[in-house]
Parts: sequence; structure tokens; C-alpha cells
Amino acid sequence: MTTTTFSPAAVHPKAAWRPADLERDTSWITRLEGADTMDMLRVLQASHVPGKSLLEYRRSDFSFAATTLAHIRRTFDEAQHGRGVALLKGLPREGLSPEQFELLTWAIGLHFGVARPQDKQSRYMNKVMDVGTVYRSAGGRGYSSNAELDFHVDGSDVVLLSCYNQAPVGGDSMCSSALTALQQMRQERPDLASVLFEPFYYSRQSEQAEGKSPVMVLPVYGEHAGNVFCFWNRNRVEQAQKLPGVPKLTDKQREATDLLDDILRRPDVMYCMRLEPGDLQILSNHTALHSRTEFQDDADPAKKRTLYRLWISTPDGPVLPPMWSEFYGATAAGMVRGGIHGLAYDEKCVAFDARQARDLGMHFDPALRP
Repeated sequence: MTTTTFSPAAVHPKAAWRPADLERDTSWITRLEGADTMDMLRVLQASHVPGKSLLEYRRSDFSFAATTLAHIRRTFDEAQHGRGVALLKGLPREGLSPEQFELLTWAIGLHFGVARPQDKQSRYMNKVMDVGTVYRSAGGRGYSSNAELDFHVDGSDVVLLSCYNQAPVGGDSMCSSALTALQQMRQERPDLASVLFEPFYYSRQSEQAEGKSPVMVLPVYGEHAGNVFCFWNRNRVEQAQKLPGVPKLTDKQREATDLLDDILRRPDVMYCMRLEPGDLQILSNHTALHSRTEFQDDADPAKKRTLYRLWISTPDGPVLPPMWSEFYGATAAGMVRGGIHGLAYDEKCVAFDARQARDLGMHFDPALRP
């Protein structure tokens, strides 16, 4: 059994937050000024080509003003090097089509990292919308259902979620500090906290590339170079239990993960926010876990809850624990890493990854695909 002696609060003093901290100090929220919004509209109108693939756009196509980029940079820095949760308010929304709003989200990502594919179809941008998917199934994904989700992390350094339409009922965003949860568990049950540093089997939800294993093996928590990391997705762990050759969870593992999920949803740990049209939420997938409440859509199809999700590998991300290579492929800082490459990752995807990495001064090695 692995034991740990680190103090999460000492390593990440701001990332080990509680809801009261976010309510008391709202500096994690950045509000765009009117000039920023006008700048975004100007750039978008000049760059948008109807029907053009997202992968064909270049970072240089979107010449945002320095002040606009500074506000976005502040949000990214808060997500990566601060609390692990950040909110940018005031993206232009009125008068924009879904395609234009999606492109705006993509343009922001191009300036701050390399987007990663997210599913079996190797899509780099996912529309978060209910299309009737069964969340708790072998291939279930939460973004295409209306179900309440387990607390989880996504597959990149940071995740961006931009809101185009919100549901009239439900669909609230929930997030918790993985470090606060670990601190709490170490206080209540240090024996179970240690269990979370042991390997767990996660299903790849039938999204793995040809020849790859249907499971990956990582601990829930890891430590490397003085930093603490979390990788947790209960649905993937439970689905892995149905696959041949996967060891059954021990009683201690079930007890530990049950306590973790209980802690994550406690009122003094979990923070709730309701994203509004024009909001952009950015979360660290290393120190923050997120979830969503069940929602009911508007009867008007044009008003269905619609958000855009972007996974980003960042130039200034931390060195990851060695076992994180199971999912991320590369673990070194400055490397393009993470994502679900799926079955449609082709030469166009490779060309985009390589070009975007060059534009940002990052290193891309296609041989390090997980």
C-alpha cells in the first residue's frame, strides 16, 4: 500500500479551496469589458468562413487585441496555477449562430494551447447537448445525455465549457477541489486516503484506437515533483468492472471511492454555479473535479441546452506523474498530451496537432498517443 506525507494545502494553497473561499474572494471570475466583446465580434466576423473545418483555422487567423487576450490569459492562469476553477463572463452571444459561437470558443483555445480529440469519432470540439445517450452504458458519455453526472475529470490539462443556451430547469455546474477532498479524507479516514493512491482500472468506453487496450490503469491520486494530481471517473471504473480480465474492486477500494464521492458533494466542499449564455468556464483536470445536475430542455429545439466543450493541452502545464502516461501519453511539460484519439484520428489531425504545437512552442510526438 502506498503512503503519502505531502500536505496538499502547502503545495497548492489556492487550489485547496472550499465554497466559502470562492464566495468571499471572487477574483477567479473575470468579466470582459464592452471593448473586449466588440473586439471579439470584429475578429470573429473577419475570420469566420461558413463550412470551414475547425482544424483548418490557424491561431494567426484570430488577431484579438492585447487587452482581450490579457483577460483570457488571467482566466487560464487561475485555472492552471490558482484555484483550478475560473469563469470568464461576457463572451458575445446575441446575434451569433451556434456555428459562430463554437468558432469563437475554438479561437480562444488556439491562443492558449493545443486542442485534443475527445471521443471515438476523434472530434476536437464536442457540443454538449442531450441527444438521448444512456450515460451508464458501455459507451455512455455524459455530454450527450441529460443525466446528472458523477464527479469526474476530463482528459486534458484544462477543459473549456462555453455556454450558448442554458436549460430552463437544471443543468447547473458543480465543482469541488480534489485537494480539499483529499485533505478531508486524510482527516477522517487516512487508511482509505492511502487506498486512492493504488491503481484502479478505468474503461475506455469503447473509444480506444485500434490495437489499444479497452482499459487504462491509474490511481485516483498521484504525486510528482511536489504537485498533487487527481484522476477520477466513477462511471469508467464501474464500466471496467464488466470487462474480462479486470480485477474486482476490493471492499477497501469501494469504501474509499464511496467516501470520496460523498465528500465531493458535501455543501462545505462542492460549489454550484449556473452558467449563463456568454459564460466560459475553465477548469483544471488535475486539481478540480466537476459534475452537472440533471436538466430538462426547452420544448423549442432552437433553445435546447447547448454548450461547447474543448479539451486543451497547455504549454505551461505541470510535469505529470509517470502513471498518467496511461491516459496522457506524454507526461513532460510543454508536450502535447491527453485526449481520446478514437478511430478517426488521421493525417489531418496529425497535421493540426503538429502545426498548433509549433505555433505555441510546444513539442508534439505522434508516437506518444495513449
